Amino acid sequence: MKRRSALKNLGGLLLAPALPLNILTPKSAPALRIAHLTDIHLKDKFDAPSRFTRCLHHMQQQSPKVDLVLNGGDIVFDMNKENIGTITNQWKLYKSVWSDESSIPVSYVLGNHDIWWNEDDKSQALYGKEFSMDQLGLQKPYYSFTKNGWKFILLDSVHLDIDNTWYIGKLGDEQFAWLENELKTTDSSMPVLVMSHIPILTATNLIEDNVVNRWTMYGGDMHTDVSKIINLFYKHPNVKLCLSGHIHLREKLVYNNVTYICNGAVSGAWWEGSRRETAPGYGIIDLYADGSFSENYINY
Repeated sequence: MKRRSALKNLGGLLLAPALPLNILTPKSAPALRIAHLTDIHLKDKFDAPSRFTRCLHHMQQQSPKVDLVLNGGDIVFDMNKENIGTITNQWKLYKSVWSDESSIPVSYVLGNHDIWWNEDDKSQALYGKEFSMDQLGLQKPYYSFTKNGWKFILLDSVHLDIDNTWYIGKLGDEQFAWLENELKTTDSSMPVLVMSHIPILTATNLIEDNVVNRWTMYGGDMHTDVSKIINLFYKHPNVKLCLSGHIHLREKLVYNNVTYICNGAVSGAWWEGSRRETAPGYGIIDLYADGSFSENYINY
């Protein structure tokens, strides 16, 4: 009875807050809210424009408000399978919907469907990444910036294989040296978020094509230089989060204290429903001043 009485009195003392409840310590203060939209594959089919509009409205109704959109690539569908007229119309459609329906700043990386590699005349300006970079106002296909105490590194993960007939995920020597220098020259106390189109590290290949006990990792499904990249990240513990798309499946894994999130596609299964068990959606990530984050996948 005495112990219960003492605990009751102690509990009364603990009810009195030492500080006002609305004060946040610097480490718990929110820094930024990010929306990760990837694999939109916009085309004038399957009611895709109005459904993409619905996604943008849904995203902008989030509370707290989204501060920045990271677009993970595969914006149109498909630079390699359509004629120039259709491609031009797809880009016009995307830019029109975005300017009319969203007021949030956006940063881009290119996906494999945003690159024209099958052009007969490779001397044309359309060949490669230049056309899409011009559409998006990109000076380079990889770049970095800082915002609200976080460093953002956006990578160019899609390159031709050695036989020049298909794409693989990699950085290449020049971009890897750039990434190495970016991390080296970033204050070690500043948290880093990395975004690529093709996942740097993923396990989605185990289920992607529904083949049992025949697991094959293709160069276009995950970065072929993954060992080199994760070794670099290991040297820089301020790398906290890597975002990707490409697979149209939702996945979250942690390796060496880096979280790798592959979010599902805005288009789902290319505007024809869900991709396996992943419904059409986008990611919401809250970044905090201490380098931590929280995140959810939102089905719109």
